[in-house]
Amino acid sequence: MEPRRHAAAIVAVLALLLAAPAMGQSAPTPRQAEALATYERALADFKSILAERRRQIEAKEPLPNLPGQALYLARVAVISSYKDLTDAMPSRIGRPNKFEIPPAYFDADIEPLVDEYGKLFDIMEAPPASAQYSPTPFKDVVDLAVAIARVKGLASEHAETAGRISLGLFFAETNGKQNVRNARSNTYMGSFQTGPSEDRNGRRKWEAIKGEIAAIDPALSARDDREEARVRGTDPRFNHWTNVRDGLMNAHADLFHEIPGIVKTLSDPIDQMKLFELIQIVPTPTRSALKSGDLLNYRVSSPTIMKHLRNNSIFAFGRADRARSSASYREILAAMWLFSRKFERAMAKFAEIRGR
Repeated sequence: MEPRRHAAAIVAVLALLLAAPAMGQSAPTPRQAEALATYERALADFKSILAERRRQIEAKEPLPNLPGQALYLARVAVISSYKDLTDAMPSRIGRPNKFEIPPAYFDADIEPLVDEYGKLFDIMEAPPASAQYSPTPFKDVVDLAVAIARVKGLASEHAETAGRISLGLFFAETNGKQNVRNARSNTYMGSFQTGPSEDRNGRRKWEAIKGEIAAIDPALSARDDREEARVRGTDPRFNHWTNVRDGLMNAHADLFHEIPGIVKTLSDPIDQMKLFELIQIVPTPTRSALKSGDLLNYRVSSPTIMKHLRNNSIFAFGRADRARSSASYREILAAMWLFSRKFERAMAKFAEIRGR
């Protein structure tokens, strides 16, 4: 064989040898094929329900009861099936996305679909015509929380922390929108998304400290009197001030005295907000974790508690996460990545309010 032909033959053989692994990888395994098909179905379903809700809204057709539930479940299915796909095919993990969702859970190419999801919820959760707005909704949250914290005995620094944490709760519950309804529940409404019983409980607790509030902050107490007069005869959950006040008093104010210890354990302000959001989601085990003296290693294993976490987008996405039967609070906080962007917005708004 001529030298040139001999060299060409060697190159051809080498090319085949080098191509063999890639060629072998081109055919997906049964697990990969199943994961891809499941994701494509979930994505098609998500697109379909988005289009259906948009059509119904624009045609002014009556919406089904809890019109956001099907949308929410379809979005969960998309994220879950994508995580299963990237577990089976790590090469499918793509670029970062504007929602700051870990790329293993979310394909940045579908950002416009999630934008549409948010727009539909804005329409479906629009406040009722009777809602009573505040021109200073973010400042109201901070002012109320700081005043309550001072009555609970906190020093100025930790009272400010209570204000920042409470602003985070406002963003976690409603993305910082006041007086909203709830497209996934007929019970929880308003800026802090309370039910009637929670609102009554918070109001009762507020009445018990109102005298102390008036003593330390007469201006805030006077504002409260005006809002009480304004809301009389209507649902107090659709007055921003009274709903924030009652929501804080119902679920969180009793734990404000724990803030100094929480700050020592959780130095990250976002983790502090996550913990108080857990008081909203799973109050009993969170209170037990705080009392345990070993917050981060405190473990929950109740199927009911794990279900509540999943229903609030914690350990909700992908087979591996959903298969968990228990979790420590360290693991729970780490799994709350869907809340992080909201809390970052809250921190920025808090700095703006305080002129920092």
